[in-house]
Amino acid sequence: MNSIKKSIFFISLLLAPLAAIFISLLLGRYPLAPTTVMAVILNQLGVTSLGTPDTAASIVMNIRLPRSILGALVGASLAVSGAAFQGVFRNPLVSSSILGVSPGAGFGAALAILIFTNNSLMIYVFAFGFGILAVLLSYLIGRSYNTTPAIMLVLGGTIVSSVFSSLISLVKYMADPTDQLPKITFWLMGSLASASYRDIMIAGVPMLVGIAGLVAIRWRINILSMGDKEARALGVNLGVLKGILIACATLATAGAVCVSGIIGWVGLIIPHISRMLVGNDNRLLIPVSLSIGACYLVLVDNLSRIISGSEIPLGILTAIIGAPFFVYLLKRKAGGWV
Repeated sequence: MNSIKKSIFFISLLLAPLAAIFISLLLGRYPLAPTTVMAVILNQLGVTSLGTPDTAASIVMNIRLPRSILGALVGASLAVSGAAFQGVFRNPLVSSSILGVSPGAGFGAALAILIFTNNSLMIYVFAFGFGILAVLLSYLIGRSYNTTPAIMLVLGGTIVSSVFSSLISLVKYMADPTDQLPKITFWLMGSLASASYRDIMIAGVPMLVGIAGLVAIRWRINILSMGDKEARALGVNLGVLKGILIACATLATAGAVCVSGIIGWVGLIIPHISRMLVGNDNRLLIPVSLSIGACYLVLVDNLSRIISGSEIPLGILTAIIGAPFFVYLLKRKAGGWV
């Protein structure tokens, strides 16, 4: 790829999520013209003082913009984390929740709803905290035996996921069926309906830190993909490198899940789509996954708002879209994963 093509490529990666966010500002039960949206944005930036309806300004700035930005951050976090985990574990079936972060965060949110009912801040804190705890437990289990660390980490994640899934069922059983249980169920299905700038401020920090860390050391994932023996031969400290990668991916995923709920398939499907476009080189795969993941979740969120009178949870739509695509992917890769 020459310098001109590379420049165009990376500019496209940067502009694609911005274009998806702008499109999302136009769509909804109250459609807006592109000129109106641009006028609202330019007025808010202080560039112009064009006359716009107060309703349009409120919808764009207070409802759709924070929701679109949060959707882009969540999609990018889940996709980049999934791509990183697939490289670290050298397994195409790995996703961003492989180490139990999603069930852990789900239990934390359910517990917070059971204890605090309507305190959204505590829901975020509990979801984030238990998501991190789940990964730590998976790591400790994986380090308990003198066998292949990658395999034991995956097994540890499976065990922890099962335990936290059972705990979620226990909390749902104990919840008030008229108030708390519907909230828990809806949160677990994933949604950006209540997105606000406060959510971006709270969860944006771990998501951006995790994404930045994975982007910064993405080329080292190529070394891990070669295998542990080859990586050691190149002088790589596997324990430290894997720890940094897992920590960054966990931060990004936990930050995403604590504000969006459990949204499946993004961390599994988007890296494969990106791999079809640019191959297995993580120097390109990670940025492409970031861009496509951000665009994908913003567009799916638009679908959730416009295809039905009542908003469809994102977890349902991503599963409906992701499962058939994965079947296609299995057929396409029947000769072996590359």
